[in-house]
Amino acid sequence: MRRTKTFTLISTVAAASLLLAACGGDDTDGDGGGGEAGGKSMRLALNQTEEHPSYIALDNMGTALEEATDGRWSIDVYPNETLGAQAEAMQLVADGSVEMAIVSGPQLENLNPDFVVFNLPKVFDDVEHQMSVIHDEEITGDLYSSLEESNNITVLGGFTQGARSVYTTFGPVETPADLAGMKLRVQESDLHIAMAEALGASATPMAYGELYTGLQSGVVDAAENNEVSFATQRHYEVAPYWSQTNHLVGLDYLIINTDVLAEMSDEDRAAFDEVWTAAYQEHTELWTTATEEAIAQAQAGGATFTEVDSAAFDAVLAPLAAEFITTETQQALFDAARNAAR
Repeated sequence: MRRTKTFTLISTVAAASLLLAACGGDDTDGDGGGGEAGGKSMRLALNQTEEHPSYIALDNMGTALEEATDGRWSIDVYPNETLGAQAEAMQLVADGSVEMAIVSGPQLENLNPDFVVFNLPKVFDDVEHQMSVIHDEEITGDLYSSLEESNNITVLGGFTQGARSVYTTFGPVETPADLAGMKLRVQESDLHIAMAEALGASATPMAYGELYTGLQSGVVDAAENNEVSFATQRHYEVAPYWSQTNHLVGLDYLIINTDVLAEMSDEDRAAFDEVWTAAYQEHTELWTTATEEAIAQAQAGGATFTEVDSAAFDAVLAPLAAEFITTETQQALFDAARNAAR
């Protein structure tokens, strides 16, 4: 789909409403949804390209859901921020204009600070550890339902973003001192801003869809993300110096409008849960292959990959846990996550 830029929430909602009206989304049998005969075509907002593992897994999920429910429920994935950047997409899910979206951890952290725990550097050892925690209902049950009354959003689980590292326009980064004074693009969260400042950089929150031009024009000097996004968004063309900081294992969440989820019959909800489980498992498998391919693509495009002084980065990032874990609930989540690693 054609990429669109979103400048304000009002313009996004207006544009999305027109697009969604044209694209349908009505109940397949016209009865208003719910019950054994209910269903609808659900729109899912995504900020990645059609080549990204998230799109592939979600598109396959939509096909599987339609088959499993005999056409009562289906999912249409809208990639490339067609329905707006993540903050706008999350609002559209809350008000029901869009049924589902993929949003990053910091977006939910802005709604409930307890989500900060899973965004902390070093809370997860690796992708396998991360996925075992975020899909353990005993650990996440209360957290994932915490936005239902306040925002009409249910969190279903998540996709890994892989280990995140720093890439720059100006040269390799081997220690935090190399980032001193540099403008580092971060997601819009207090934690990510503090993380950039701990690294000695100047934190610059910016929408993901604006990052390529931001790097190209010098609005920012550096960014942090995973290898897959680095390659699929072709950021290596404007910031070719990748430094393997592995400072955290990133996380995207799948959210759904709570009222829409409640419309599903027990049978259809069971089918939905089953295809979602298959989707995040497929995504995790795709991620390993995609990461290897992304590194090769970026290197072929001129990017260089540099090892860093990991101990130096650990030393400046470790204090963030003590700074951002401020409640017993957050400490319990952190302890549960770390215990799962052991």
